[in-house]
Amino acid sequence: MNINRNYLNLHDSYLFSLIGKKVNEYKRQNPEKEVISLGIGDVTLPLPAAVTEAMSKAVSEMGNAATFRGYGEEQGYGFLRKAISGYYEKKGVDLDEKEIFVSDGAKSDLGNILDIFDVNNTVIIPDPVYPVYVDTNIMAGRKIVFIDGSAENGFLPMPDEGLYGDIVYICSPNNPTGAVYTKEQLKKWVDWALAREAVILFDSAYEAFIQDENLPTSIYQIDGAKYCAIEFCSFSKTAGFTGTRCGYTVVPKELERNGVSLNKLWLRRQTTKFNGVSYIVQRGAEAVFSKEGFKQVKKNINYYLENARIITEVLSQAGIWYTGGNNSPYIWLKCPDNMSSWEFFDVLLDKYNIVGTPGVGFGNNGEGFFRLTAFANRDIVLKAVERIRNGFSRF
Repeated sequence: MNINRNYLNLHDSYLFSLIGKKVNEYKRQNPEKEVISLGIGDVTLPLPAAVTEAMSKAVSEMGNAATFRGYGEEQGYGFLRKAISGYYEKKGVDLDEKEIFVSDGAKSDLGNILDIFDVNNTVIIPDPVYPVYVDTNIMAGRKIVFIDGSAENGFLPMPDEGLYGDIVYICSPNNPTGAVYTKEQLKKWVDWALAREAVILFDSAYEAFIQDENLPTSIYQIDGAKYCAIEFCSFSKTAGFTGTRCGYTVVPKELERNGVSLNKLWLRRQTTKFNGVSYIVQRGAEAVFSKEGFKQVKKNINYYLENARIITEVLSQAGIWYTGGNNSPYIWLKCPDNMSSWEFFDVLLDKYNIVGTPGVGFGNNGEGFFRLTAFANRDIVLKAVERIRNGFSRF
C-alpha cells in the first residue's frame, strides 16, 4: 500500500488554519483584549427572510408523508436550475437547465472538476490566488505554471503568445485582491483558450458584488466562452449560505475536448461521487431569485460594500495603496513601511488587535501585501477603522 505522496508537497497547514492558531494563542495570552477580525471571508449577516421562510416551509413538507422527498434530481432540483437559468437570462446569457449542476459550494467543485481532466495537463494559476486552486492541483500531481499579478497590472494577469497550458483558473472579482476583469480583458483570455483548445475554470463566486454595469458578471457574456469555459458560482457570499452550503457549476453543451462532451463527463462524475444538496437548502436557494429574496440579498450586499467603502476611505486618508473594495468585498493593500505580510499581521494583531490575512499566504506575489474583508458587522468595522485611523498615522 502506497500513499498519494503528492500530499507531502503541500504546505503543512492551510492558510486560514494557521491564522486561527495564531489568533487563538494571542487571545489566550491577552484575554482582556477585544480582537476584531477582518480576516477570514465569512459572512456575518443572517440569511434573508425570504430564504428562511422557504426553508421552513420545506422542513414542514419533509415532515408530511404527502410532500416528503427522498433522493433528489441528479443535477439539482428542476425548480432551482430553472431559477438560476432565469438569473442568467437577465445577464443576456441563455443557459439550458441541463448545463447547470447544483452543488454544496464553489470550493468543492473547483477542486472536484479536476476529476474529468488528465493529470498530465498543465495548469495555469495566477499568483496571488485563492489557495484551493493550487492545493488541489498539487494533490493531483499536475504541473503548475504561475502567471504574475502585480500592482503594475492591477493584479489582473493577461495571456501572451508565449503562455502555454491546458487549464487556466480565473477569479473575477478576485479573491484575494478584489480586482475585476473587464469584458475586453476576458475576451483576450477566451480567444487565447480557443486558439489552444484550453479550458478556463472561471470562479464567479463574488459576481453579485459588481456594481459597475460595464463589468462582466459571467464569462458567458463574452463571445465564444461557451466553447472554452466552465463557470462556478456560490450562494455563500451572495446570500449568506456559508453555513448552509449551496452553489452551482455551469458546463455548456458546446464545450467538448477530444470529441467528448465535458457536460456529460461532469454529469457522470457527479452522479457517481456526489449525493446532491438537500431539498430544504435548494428551496432556500430558489428563494434568493424571487423578487423579495433578490431585494433582501441586494440589501445585504450593499451593507458589506458600505463596510468596504468605510475601510478604503481611511486607507486613502492614510496614504496607503490598495485595490478592490468597490466591486468586491475584499480590500488588498500594500503593507506600510515595506513590512512583510506576516510582520504587518503581527503589528495589526499586537498593537491594534485587528486580524487580517497576510498576502504571502496567497502566493509569492502576495508578499508585502495584505487582505482585509468587509464581511463584518458595522460597529466592528467602525471600531477597526478608528484604530487604523489613530494608529496608521505613524506609518
